[in-house]
Amino acid sequence: MDDTGKLFVDEESQKLVTDLVAAVPWLEEDYECHVDLDGGPLPHVFFWDVTRAVVASFLSDGSHGLDWEGVLGFLEEQSARGVPEVDVVIGTSFLYSLPWPGQPGYALVGHLGPVMAERFGRIRPDG
Repeated sequence: MDDTGKLFVDEESQKLVTDLVAAVPWLEEDYECHVDLDGGPLPHVFFWDVTRAVVASFLSDGSHGLDWEGVLGFLEEQSARGVPEVDVVIGTSFLYSLPWPGQPGYALVGHLGPVMAERFGRIRPDG
């Protein structure tokens, strides 16, 4: 938050969100719920819903409507860019929030691309 009371959200994180929504239009409704009063997205909050939707779609075998594989592919590409602000959002608000061993949907971890799988292993070494 800055000295005016406005939330500070960096441009790279905002771009990650808007690019994801452009690539996966199914997420538009969730996006609209996470736009702050200044008109920008709140990436970490938005990614909580993205994570839940990806897991739900994975568990539903595609009947959920969201292309979970497309989301993982997009996030893998973004992770490979090495942009610190993007890495923080994907790491803390997506990878860390994936199901834990023994929880429904944990098998999704086996579908992570190499960059995200390596990062996941560092963030959650025990799964």
